[in-house]
Amino acid sequence: MRRGHADANLSLLRRAALSLLKNERTAKVGIKNKRLTAAWDETYLTKVLFHSQL
Repeated sequence: MRRGHADANLSLLRRAALSLLKNERTAKVGIKNKRLTAAWDETYLTKVLFHSQL
């Protein structure tokens, strides 16, 4: 992360991931719990990434 534009690129990815989690409205929990659920459940991760109602 110390060379080139890696820090800016990773920051952009982090913000995009948080934005996707914030826009996902089916689970009425906080961002932290949404992150954990997406890590554990591939169906929920797909729902977050593609905004599908599975």
